[in-house]
Amino acid sequence: MIERIVVINDLSRPQGGASQLALESAVQFARRGHRVTLLCGSGDDPALAEQGIEVVALGQERLLEGNRAVAMLRGLYNRPAAAMVRNWIARNDTPRTIYHVHGWSQILSPALFNGLLPVKARTLVHAHDFFLTCPNGAMFHFGKDAPCPATPMSAACIASACDRRGKASKAWRLARQGIQNAALADFPMPMLLIHAGMKRYFARSGIAAQDMAVVPNPVRAFVPERVPAENNRTVLFVGRLEATKGIDLAAEACRRAGVRLIAVGSGALGDELARRYPEMDWVGRRDHAGIGALAAKARVAVMPSRHIEPFGLAAVEALWSGIPVIASADSLLASDIVGADAGMALNPRDLDAFAAALRTMFDDDARTRRMSINAHERTGHLALEPDQWIDALLDAYAGYLEAGRTGLAAAVQRHVAPGDTVAAPARPSPRLVPQTLAAMEEG
Repeated sequence: MIERIVVINDLSRPQGGASQLALESAVQFARRGHRVTLLCGSGDDPALAEQGIEVVALGQERLLEGNRAVAMLRGLYNRPAAAMVRNWIARNDTPRTIYHVHGWSQILSPALFNGLLPVKARTLVHAHDFFLTCPNGAMFHFGKDAPCPATPMSAACIASACDRRGKASKAWRLARQGIQNAALADFPMPMLLIHAGMKRYFARSGIAAQDMAVVPNPVRAFVPERVPAENNRTVLFVGRLEATKGIDLAAEACRRAGVRLIAVGSGALGDELARRYPEMDWVGRRDHAGIGALAAKARVAVMPSRHIEPFGLAAVEALWSGIPVIASADSLLASDIVGADAGMALNPRDLDAFAAALRTMFDDDARTRRMSINAHERTGHLALEPDQWIDALLDAYAGYLEAGRTGLAAAVQRHVAPGDTVAAPARPSPRLVPQTLAAMEEG
């Protein structure tokens, strides 16, 4: 029996997909009758207390907010964070309490893992990105605009000018990674990955296969029935309007292809792109129902991220709705999409090739229909429905408490078929989920 679930995350309010998932899991655990505590680096959120969740908050700001010098020092090793965690454990821990770490790179810092040492045998970490091993968290060389081939913290990594903010930022990140690696040397823990493709990147740093288990993210389709994409004439993008997501590439490719882009989301490039591409529709943020109305008019969705996208929530939401997806070949979903014949994978930086792919989708109704049907019927293995995701986490916790890594792996395997294929329905059924999950459109 699980006596308490302790969710650990930098933030108590969602800002991005990872924190959204952490907080959503806490809410759902509480609604199922579990005792839940959130240990967080930011301020408190009364809405969580209303759900019956105990919130222990450090009350600090993210790295790039507030006093920069103080933030940089705390980002390397946040002693108050370690003390908060250690003190809570000393007062409240029980032998059947499980600890699940989600985000720590913005506030809690590597000091978190020293605070968790007394309960390391009951702690697991969710790898929403690559910060467990890679200094810039992306396994990507932003200077070269390409995936990074270096082993994290090797001589090649240290010498690489890969950081998007320059050499000083890379030096700071190397220092933090060194501190983190030292903390984790005494803290071997199992990791939950959001896609099986992450394994090869973590393996570069010597993380053993038995320390990695795959629990795909929760997803619900934009619309429950297949969108007849072959009858539609628009391109859909859902996400943050920033360079890493490749929205500027999508806009230019659509212009060259002579097709109309509907961009859902907000971000740093929003105003500039709206001026440069007035023929496209820049609709801002929308709730899930609002996106569904736009998705019903889409012929194809695009995920042209410049960096390695570990999952791609909007892409799977589109696929489950029967909308073919053109994805960056660097995304981990690319091979899944191509393998299901549910879309295409390409280098989005090659704008002529990107435009040609769009034109192919718009000129060939039969091909688009085939891909639409395949997207709707053959991609159920890419994610879990929200209630299945909670089931998988709870089973993983119980298995870990009973039999350590062996028990955790066996529990996860009940939700994941051989080859890390999720045993989900071929056509995911619509589910009612809390509003917090519906707000994840921009992850």
